[in-house]
Amino acid sequence: MAEYNFLYPAKTAIFALHLAGYKMKALIGREKEKQQLSIAMESQEAELIAVYGRRRVGKTFLIREFFKENLAFEFTGQYQTKLNEQLLNFSAKLDDYYQHPFASIPPKSWQEAFLRLKLYLEKLDQSKKIVVFIDEFPWLDTPKSGFLGAFDYFWNDWASRKPNLKIIICGSAASWIIKKVVQNKGGLHNRITQQIALMPFNLYETELYFLNKNIILDRYQIIQLYMAFGGIPHYLKEIKKGQSTAQIINELCFTKTGLLRDEFNNLYRSLFTNYELHLKIVRQLAQKTIGLSRNELITALNLSSGGTISQAIEELIHSGFIFCYLPFGKNQKDALYKLSDEYSLFYIKFIEQYKFRNEDAWGQLSQKSTYKIWCGFAFESLCQKHNLQLKTALGISGVYSESSYWRHQDDSKGSQIDLLIDRKDHCINICEMKFSESIYIIDKQYAQQIQEKIAIFKRVSKTKKSLFFTLISTYGVMANEHKNRWVDQEIKMDDLFKP
Repeated sequence: MAEYNFLYPAKTAIFALHLAGYKMKALIGREKEKQQLSIAMESQEAELIAVYGRRRVGKTFLIREFFKENLAFEFTGQYQTKLNEQLLNFSAKLDDYYQHPFASIPPKSWQEAFLRLKLYLEKLDQSKKIVVFIDEFPWLDTPKSGFLGAFDYFWNDWASRKPNLKIIICGSAASWIIKKVVQNKGGLHNRITQQIALMPFNLYETELYFLNKNIILDRYQIIQLYMAFGGIPHYLKEIKKGQSTAQIINELCFTKTGLLRDEFNNLYRSLFTNYELHLKIVRQLAQKTIGLSRNELITALNLSSGGTISQAIEELIHSGFIFCYLPFGKNQKDALYKLSDEYSLFYIKFIEQYKFRNEDAWGQLSQKSTYKIWCGFAFESLCQKHNLQLKTALGISGVYSESSYWRHQDDSKGSQIDLLIDRKDHCINICEMKFSESIYIIDKQYAQQIQEKIAIFKRVSKTKKSLFFTLISTYGVMANEHKNRWVDQEIKMDDLFKP
């Protein structure tokens, strides 16, 4: 036990179970999503469930694992494939479930395809729950295919009246599913009974995943990995046990066969029809850590204001690559868009610049000051993503609050606060994030900066609320006169690993 306590200072039941030889379930985390799917499965009505999220986030795995005992039919759309080929694939899959010794003649239309699916499902035991899973649903809606209309008719005419039937539609093109299905104005209007926007693993789930694979990394190294390519299960799956963070990043990102070396363009190409604009937006946002407004984006990209860029921004938001937020005290017109996808940021900053150098590129890059500076910004973004864990650590999870960014510039001196937690209990947490290899020490110079920052914010915002200076760091803050004077609350990286 002492050995594990050395690796993980925070004693958790998870590691106690691991030491006792406990074998975890294959489906890691996803507690909220599993609860939603359980409710749908146990209901006495037909269910039409939409699951969407960015590529590689684990949508298909979630559905297959959760419904594996009741999965009666599964079919996957093929990327950029013509109608006749999609119908051929559908026919072949249905033959597999029918266990036909010979291939049947493919249907001539999606209307006929869904009729065949209906006939197959009617032959099954109707006393049991029946699950139909259609993966990469948007890819089936090819031009002039009539797919969505045929599915609309299939659901409304027959499927919706089968209380034991649960249909899951899934896809990486999140914006397509939202616009064409969730917000459908025609026959599918208000037909979705459950929708799940599947996000990457948080730090808690990432650690669980490593534990399940017997990969032992301390939390400092897990955070370094997370800052490089986020909590994407497909990326994490490539990590081998017995390697350090530096070895893992070098192998996945900089060797010729590394999964993430050339993933960037493929990632966006597979999700968006006119992906070139999406890439331009992503690259522009990568240059601004605090984000850009819509007008600033338009100006920077030399575009005209209109629906094209608005649609691209919306698609990137729905797919989890960027997010929109309001700076403290600002209106909707002042909203900023920020690139939040860790891998995209890391690729643009490092992989793209150095992938054609020697295969030990990361061993050299990780020692440079540019990486250490980048770590500071990446840690800030990571903390902002784990807002729920921060609130829990502060003991305010039950208090309504809004998180934001604040910046002020005048003729004398500028000031900025990377995270403000504005609370309904008449308090505001002024949060600073410090990524450090050891215990962080507040010196006289930084103490002066804290004092000035608090004073400027109080003067400019004219707030009457109590202000609490909160320092978030990896290993904590050394006790000295400056910490005792200015730090009201302290959060360590272990707090970010809570459920």
